[in-house]
Amino acid sequence: MAQTPIPGPVDMEGEGVWIDVIRKMDETYADLVAQQVELERKNAELEEAQAFIAGVMAAMTDVLLVSDMEGRIVEVNGAAERALGRPSASLAGTPLGGIFDPAAGPALDGLIAAARRHERVSDLELVLRGVEGDFPVSLNSSIRYTPRGRSVGLVLVGRPTGELRRAYRDLATAHERLKETQQQLVHSEKMASLGRLVAGVAHELNNPISFVYGNAHALRRQMERLTAYIAVLDAGGPAAEARTANRIDKTLADLPGTIDGLAEGAERVRDIVAELRRFAATDKAPADVFDLGDVLHAAVDWVARAQMPELEVAFDLPRPFRAFGLSAHSHQVVMNLVQNAIDAMAETAPPRRLRIAGRIEGQQAVVEIHDSGPGIAADLAARIFDPFFTTKPVGKGTGLGLSISDRIVSDQGGSLSAGNHPEGGAVFTLRLPAAGGAA
Repeated sequence: MAQTPIPGPVDMEGEGVWIDVIRKMDETYADLVAQQVELERKNAELEEAQAFIAGVMAAMTDVLLVSDMEGRIVEVNGAAERALGRPSASLAGTPLGGIFDPAAGPALDGLIAAARRHERVSDLELVLRGVEGDFPVSLNSSIRYTPRGRSVGLVLVGRPTGELRRAYRDLATAHERLKETQQQLVHSEKMASLGRLVAGVAHELNNPISFVYGNAHALRRQMERLTAYIAVLDAGGPAAEARTANRIDKTLADLPGTIDGLAEGAERVRDIVAELRRFAATDKAPADVFDLGDVLHAAVDWVARAQMPELEVAFDLPRPFRAFGLSAHSHQVVMNLVQNAIDAMAETAPPRRLRIAGRIEGQQAVVEIHDSGPGIAADLAARIFDPFFTTKPVGKGTGLGLSISDRIVSDQGGSLSAGNHPEGGAVFTLRLPAAGGAA
């Protein structure tokens, strides 16, 4: 009977080697898969980048030319293909001189020489030979580098100067229209100020003219009585009866007052005309010392009295209160500030008050104009002197009054600021060079 063979001992060392080999193969395969995934991702990013660059190149309206350091074309964009009437493949290797006017040769040589010196060139105007005829372009040249930083060619971007000139013309036209619009707005603001000035001056002139008119009538009656009395005396009539009948004693007593009244009214009219002449002074008038108190009183008389007769005005000004500058321009500024205060108080309940205080601080004459209006909202305080900014309804203001006033004051070496008064209402602070400081 045969005996069954007994198995020998297992070779455990050989089995462990095979397990290590299999494990290394798995790791290598996993690395290959990861590298393949990363490669596919990078390839997708590269394709996206190429598509993006191609889209940008196709969308460019400027001519783009890429050349080597010898001036031979390497690549062009779609705008260059359309302008030259040739595809990019047929342009590859063509010298730059072959697509430009022959007279551009020295300039192109200068471009290449500048690139070798690592210099850029801007706004070089050359004539490109296009499929529809020659046309000038404004070229900007930059240097093309390899990833290692070695210069290998030029990148030329050219814009047809016809387009540039057209753009400049459009820009100039738009600028002129903007200037005209600004002039119209400034003119509107001046006309509005002139309207307020005329109304105020008419109101201010009414009192002295009425005074002169009334005294002139009284003087005419007195003259008629004296004439009648003299006629009786010339005829040899009774002097005493004629003197009593014509009230000669009373006439002679009233006559000096009548003449003084005429003179006072005429002098007031003269003063108003003088103020108007100062207000109408041109920019060419030299800066000089003037009484800021007179300017403030005149501005209130011309603006506030006519528009808000019930306004309570309180002045607290030193006498004299002299400043240095252009009195006409300062008058315009003060009128704008007073008008602004009146507009602010228009919707408030009486009593409406305007307080104007002045003082000398060092070399500055300081004026504070405080109204009893609602004050300045916190969100508007930073914009109050901006051009065209206004809180008034459409048609009631251009938003230029305070902006123009701020500029006028700055031109005279002063400042204009606004804020809210602790007692309520807005307060505008005007600072001008004082007469002593100017001297």
